[in-house]
Amino acid sequence: MTDLAGKTVLVLGGSRGIGAAIVRRFVAGGAHVGFTYAGSQAAAQAVAAETGAEAIKADSADRDALVATIAARGPLDAIVINAGIAIMGDPLQTDADAVDRMIDINVRAPYHAAVEAARQMNDGGRIIVIGSVNGDSMPFPGGAAYAMTKSALQGMVRGLARDFGARGITVNVIQPGPTDSHMNPADGPMAAFMHSTMAIKRHARADEIAEYAAYLAGPHAGMITGALQTIDGGFGA
Repeated sequence: MTDLAGKTVLVLGGSRGIGAAIVRRFVAGGAHVGFTYAGSQAAAQAVAAETGAEAIKADSADRDALVATIAARGPLDAIVINAGIAIMGDPLQTDADAVDRMIDINVRAPYHAAVEAARQMNDGGRIIVIGSVNGDSMPFPGGAAYAMTKSALQGMVRGLARDFGARGITVNVIQPGPTDSHMNPADGPMAAFMHSTMAIKRHARADEIAEYAAYLAGPHAGMITGALQTIDGGFGA
């Protein structure tokens, strides 16, 4: 597995779940990987020890710190923007500051991270954002603000794909459906409902999402850009 051999990659939010699976897959593909974490220091250290990737403490809600972290990496071949949070609940009762922080992490951070990475990215580079199928479909109450942040990524990647296309830089969003992780465990309280709406009635594995990211970062995906890459077992079908 050497499809990413020699590539320099930064994963934003790589200590747990999908992010950690992406770090593992890119390292296995031969890439030189750094990844950020905010509060999960023990988990980040464990992933770093397992893979040899570099763990970097950086809060995606802090724009200046995030931009400085990306700039310090130098020219990248790929950036995978995975950091995100989910605030769910009755919009009449949800704390406004919590929603604003989610917007900072889920929308503002991906935009500024993508732009900063592109400043010195190698031609033919890859910008990959991890979104959600909830950008297309929100089949239960309480998810309006979260769905809004994921829909915003769709417009962002379409626009940035045109902005950076002359340099051969691709920009795509992967939209996972239910995926087994600390945020959405396969045996969690919503699992039965989620599976009832799916054609393939199970949660995805994090490594399945990571494999998709590796394909988009690899040599065969140079003409895929501005696209919504949905991997959801038919959740939105």
